[in-house]
Amino acid sequence: MGNQITSVNNPYGLAGMWNSGDIVARGVIILLLLMSLMSWYIILTKLWDQRRLKQSARAAEKQFWSAPSLKDGVERLKKGDNFRAIAEDGLRSVSHHEGRLTDRIDIHEWVTMSLQRSVDQVNSNMQKGLGFLATVGSSAPFVGLFGTVWGVMTTLITIGLSGQPSIDKVAGPIGGALIMTALGLFVAVPAVWGYNWLLGRNKILQDALRNFAGDLHAYLVSGARVSSGAEVGGARPAAAPAAAVRK
Repeated sequence: MGNQITSVNNPYGLAGMWNSGDIVARGVIILLLLMSLMSWYIILTKLWDQRRLKQSARAAEKQFWSAPSLKDGVERLKKGDNFRAIAEDGLRSVSHHEGRLTDRIDIHEWVTMSLQRSVDQVNSNMQKGLGFLATVGSSAPFVGLFGTVWGVMTTLITIGLSGQPSIDKVAGPIGGALIMTALGLFVAVPAVWGYNWLLGRNKILQDALRNFAGDLHAYLVSGARVSSGAEVGGARPAAAPAAAVRK
């Protein structure tokens, strides 16, 4: 005689909690779901942006610095590229330095400020969304804990009003309420891991931006690229005096 497998319908799962829960319990579930969806959206979009920026760094190293002139190097980069935007800001800072109030600012300082503003803008865009991940990672467990406390409280009040306490009426609802805490941890852990992972990848890309801006600054001011450790295939920019670049 074969073993008979009987399935027991669990009325205290997440679906049961949603069906029997009040507006507060459902609100907690919806809030945690929204926090999870937003966290994964930010993680995936930031990974895509970082991938594009990494490809731009490689293209700038291979194509920009091997061009015969800075203008040709800029044209080799894709439109909308962050490295192209930095190079264009550097060229504008040199060509627009003379004949304005900025004449009183040294060309070295003016180019430095222009490139720094451009790099800071890219870094600011890279950091967008990371604050939300940090907030979700730190607050989601407490939101889930609040849902658990609320579920336990309503269960005990209901049992107290009924006047018929029993193990099945206490253990079941309380065990179901603990699902809220588990759901909060399920939302928080990916957010924390994603935040730390993206932050570490951002630091590598920020170093690439600073190195590119530093090399560009040296070339705009002195006509030669100072840094040679990051060169690919020994490619160097064509040396030119800074005065020639301003034309």
